[in-house]
Amino acid sequence: MDKYVAYVGSYTRGESKGIYIFDVDVKNAVFKERGFFEIDNPSFLTISQDGKYLYSDCDEGVAAFRILEDGGLELINKHSIQGLRPCYLRTDKKNHYLVSAGYYDGKLTVSRLNEDGSVGEVTDEIFMKSMQTVISNRNNRCHVNCATFTPDEKYLMAVDLGMDQIKVYDFDHSTGKIRLRDIIRCELDSGPRHIVFSNDHKYIYMTHENANMVSEYSYDSNGPKFRKLCQQSTLPAKFTGENCAVTLKITDDDQYLFVTNSGDNSVAIFKITETRELEQMCVLPVSGVYPRDIYVFPDKQHFVTVNQDSNSLTTFGVNYEKGYIYMSRQPVHVPMPTCIAVKKFS
Repeated sequence: MDKYVAYVGSYTRGESKGIYIFDVDVKNAVFKERGFFEIDNPSFLTISQDGKYLYSDCDEGVAAFRILEDGGLELINKHSIQGLRPCYLRTDKKNHYLVSAGYYDGKLTVSRLNEDGSVGEVTDEIFMKSMQTVISNRNNRCHVNCATFTPDEKYLMAVDLGMDQIKVYDFDHSTGKIRLRDIIRCELDSGPRHIVFSNDHKYIYMTHENANMVSEYSYDSNGPKFRKLCQQSTLPAKFTGENCAVTLKITDDDQYLFVTNSGDNSVAIFKITETRELEQMCVLPVSGVYPRDIYVFPDKQHFVTVNQDSNSLTTFGVNYEKGYIYMSRQPVHVPMPTCIAVKKFS
């Protein structure tokens, strides 16, 4: 029987210790806390694509961990990225590079990864440049909120929430250098935040924090070419309060898209139709405050939200036929949780 372990990052304020480790029964969507690894402010976690290493941000920059056979963590090293603590991390498929996105300093950083999984030298870095505007409510500062490779790894995409842009860079795998190739310009003040690719590698989905919407683009690596297909609100029809669309996950079969809302404190579930429309199935509360991250279980019948401001993980089942969710377990207490990464052990 396959074993799953979940790693939950947090802001280390008050009682929070760092990275919390849970054994996960994915069939019944049960989390059993095993312990924690003490480290300052690991607010984002990513597992290398070979499953051997876990990377997190921290006050010193970034940290590398070896994932042990039992799912425990062993610190390899911490390393500066020559800037402020990042908010998003990704590795390439061969685990040669770690990419860091900086919300606070608007910086995109590429770091070399050594053979033992440790973080090494910075191979390239770019501070995004702001633009002047006459719009009074516009955020004039660059905030790189997400950075990820395209599935073919020809390009690196950096989401600049402050400038409403996704910058597309050529990526040189021999040197770790990047060069600007294209810019996708989003609607003014829409605040693009997070992107994910479909599992067939043909489409991109993106949340817009300020506009409270999710958009879909087609992707063609020849060029590259991007074409906007549709966009949909992430909110219920009668919602009038303040809200931010946060993060998103797509099911392994590319049939459903899950998006979290902070303010409404809900999850929006969309069915992805054959005509590439996003059909809103439901928008329902997650019984937590600020659902900062979400994990959809492999059977896609359950999901868990990571609720930063209510110090909890909440787990729900999904009825796709009737379009509703239902709480399947009592909330799990985690202090100031911000993200979740799950590894399967065969």
